[in-house]
Amino acid sequence: MSTNLDELDRKILIQLQEDASQSLDEIARKVNSSKTPVWNRIRKMREEGIIGAQTVILDAESLGFEACFFVLIRTSEHEAAWQAAFLEALNGRDEVQEAHRLAGDIDYILKVRVKNARAYDTFYQQLIADVRIHNVTALLSMEEIKSTTKLPIKSE
Repeated sequence: MSTNLDELDRKILIQLQEDASQSLDEIARKVNSSKTPVWNRIRKMREEGIIGAQTVILDAESLGFEACFFVLIRTSEHEAAWQAAFLEALNGRDEVQEAHRLAGDIDYILKVRVKNARAYDTFYQQLIADVRIHNVTALLSMEEIKSTTKLPIKSE
């Protein structure tokens, strides 16, 4: 379901994606509006679920998490009980930054951020101890070329 956003809403969202720590005054100035209408629109977009949690983006490598693996998972299990156990296993592991169920030959792809290959192996051993997996392929990212949380919202 898509929500109807007007030009001011899109400008506000662009500013929030750029830097959500900006003051309300700064955002209002940048979108050519006043503070109250901007605040009301932000509040409304939060209530509608367009704006979710506000967090900070940490630099993984600066904190020692130098290895990023993309983990391709194939399973022969597709029952609800297995899926629930798999979801529980993933939700219990902070190393998993993203998890997607896919169409095609691969059932799931995970983005896993760890300190090094040994830490990945520990993660892997724990995962396969928790849930039965038919095949796992881990791909080490050699270089992050682009990473963003921004959506391609266009202002007219």
